[in-house]
Order: sequence, then C-alpha cells, then structure tokens
Amino acid sequence: MKMPFFTSFILLVLITQIAIRRTSYKIESKEADFWEKERKANFTRKKPLDNLNYIKIPLDSLPFGKLDDDESRYCEKVIRSLADQKVVNLTGFTNTDLKLEYGAPNITELTKYDQNYTTLVTNLQKWGKLLYDAELYNEATTVLEFATDTGTDVTATYKLLTDLYQNKLTLSDSEKKEKISALLPVAEELRSLSKDQIKRLLTESL
Repeated sequence: MKMPFFTSFILLVLITQIAIRRTSYKIESKEADFWEKERKANFTRKKPLDNLNYIKIPLDSLPFGKLDDDESRYCEKVIRSLADQKVVNLTGFTNTDLKLEYGAPNITELTKYDQNYTTLVTNLQKWGKLLYDAELYNEATTVLEFATDTGTDVTATYKLLTDLYQNKLTLSDSEKKEKISALLPVAEELRSLSKDQIKRLLTESL
C-alpha cells in the first residue's frame, strides 16, 4: 500500500525539479538576451534626434489665469516653463531601447525630454482637476484634451474627461459617444501598464 504513494511522491519531486530547471533556464536565457542587447546598445553610435515627436504646448489656447490659488498658479508656471524646453513622450521605452534607436551618447538628453513629459502630463492632470472642482468645465476639458493629445497614460485624466463628456458638458448622446470613442485609438497606442485599464474605462463608458 505504501509503494504507490512513495512512487507518486518520487514522481512529484522529479516533475518539480524539472519545472524548476526549465524556469531557471528561461530566466537565465532572458538575462543573457538582456545583457547582450544592453551591450549592443552601449556601443550604438549617436544618431540625430530630428525625427522625435516633440510636443508643442499651445500657450495661446490653454486657459491660463482662470483660477487664483497657489496650486493652480504653480501648475500654470510649470507648464509655461516647459514650453521653452524639449518635451517628448517616451513612455514605455527602456533606456536600452532608446540607446539602440538613438545611440548611447543621447541617453541623457532623451531622459531629460521624457522627464519633461512626465512633469507636463502630471501638471495638466492637476490643473484640469482644479478647474473641474471650480466648475470651469469647458476649461478643464481643454486642458485634459491636450493631455490626451500628447498620449498621456494617466488614468485619472481619461476618467475625468469621460465624466466631463457624460455629465458636465451640454453634449447630445451621440456627441458623448463620439468624444469617448475618439479616445480609444489614443488608448490603443499606449505603451504602459495602464493601457488595458484605460481601454476598459472608455469601453464601459460608451
């Protein structure tokens, strides 16, 4: 009676060991691939950055000066300051990817451009929420739509903009659907972990 149990136990141990070895091999293989890719990236020569999708901040069309509080003024100041800097949405690209594409010597500049972008969309979301809370719905919409135009992956921006379309603006049902549907291609192009969450949010709002 004990032999079948003992045999089953031995088989289970062997299967577990095989699974562990396979997992270890896959991990080691992925690590080797990563370091080989990183090695190539570090030797990639500097390339022109002319083809980057630089973001132009539309200072003339954004609703500056509508609120008179410290937080709003700070958001506005930051956004104005970024208008004179290079801003590029590089969300979802690793440093290795960027070095392979544009050359290792450009990584410092590219990191700065990406940090500028993160600062931009973070402050657009904050500013849009402040305008929303002040019941300046059209102004909030303008700010948040600009954020989505840049390809932001801030889930709260899409959530707030969807609420504006559905509940705060004088839109017909067809206009609401059209506005929300127009955000789906933007969400589809996202390269971040929030992509599926944003797509689900938009789909459920239709």
